[in-house]
Amino acid sequence: MRAGTSIGIVAAQQAAPAGPGGGAGKAAAVAADGAVAKAGETPAAVNPAWWQVKGVHGTVYLLGSVHVMKPNVHGRNPRLKAALDASDELYLEIANADDSAAMAPLALQFGMDMDHPLSSKLSKDDVALLDTVAKGIGLPGEAMLEPMQPWFVSATLEMVPMLKDGYDPASGIDLKLLAESKREQKRILGFETMSDQLHMMADVPQAEQVTMLHEQLTELDKSAADMNELVAAWERGDVEKIAGIDNRELAVKHPAEYKRMVVDRNTRWAATLDSVLKDPSTGTVFVVVGAGHLAGPDSVLKMLEKDGWKIQRE
Repeated sequence: MRAGTSIGIVAAQQAAPAGPGGGAGKAAAVAADGAVAKAGETPAAVNPAWWQVKGVHGTVYLLGSVHVMKPNVHGRNPRLKAALDASDELYLEIANADDSAAMAPLALQFGMDMDHPLSSKLSKDDVALLDTVAKGIGLPGEAMLEPMQPWFVSATLEMVPMLKDGYDPASGIDLKLLAESKREQKRILGFETMSDQLHMMADVPQAEQVTMLHEQLTELDKSAADMNELVAAWERGDVEKIAGIDNRELAVKHPAEYKRMVVDRNTRWAATLDSVLKDPSTGTVFVVVGAGHLAGPDSVLKMLEKDGWKIQRE
């Protein structure tokens, strides 16, 4: 599991059908056809890790999200629900994460490269491997993915096993809370924009994108298994395990991208929350970001501690 790829997964699932050839959208449809629906299944109650930070006047709560979740999971317990109910603002990675109409043109802008076919960027061996993998998930072959940037193909391939295993971006914790907050007419803010997040993926150097795609092709079977492991850790509030799954591999294999996708973003988000905590007009704020951003030595929580704030795990 690589930090930051949830952005691309959601983009591939929601927006790519509008693109030339519809490669990512076709892959999503194939995967969805293979998923087993569990209508009427009782939602599973879990106990995720969450934290409280007392500000000058108000309170900030932080909860890690899993962006792609199975529909029968919800992250509520009575105390967490009370904190959510008491909040008057919701902070997400992006405030309009549910707006697929806004995502579609951005996915085309950042995820497609009509002038440089994908096969011209990959080795012959990887083109052949991609063709085999594409056919294995129900696509006609590598040719359908030719207009896509390597990062977008990686996101698409990572998404397919998850969807086949029953995961759904629409069931992600952040999207569920976004929908609830809209119904309750709460103020919703984002640390970043859709453009910021897709820029982050598209701006990875081309050689690094190709390397990451090669890794994805050779480790595709790990995708759903890693997600199952991440969700299990999230459900029991195992922050150390989340850090190991979501961040450490990226930090070791791709340190520059780890800094850009994790450390730099966490630094900016912590600075925003530092200002929120210092603001005497702040009421009760609920923050929901990817669980990996609240785990490990470079987490938002560690950065807030360095700024002098006391972090209390609930």
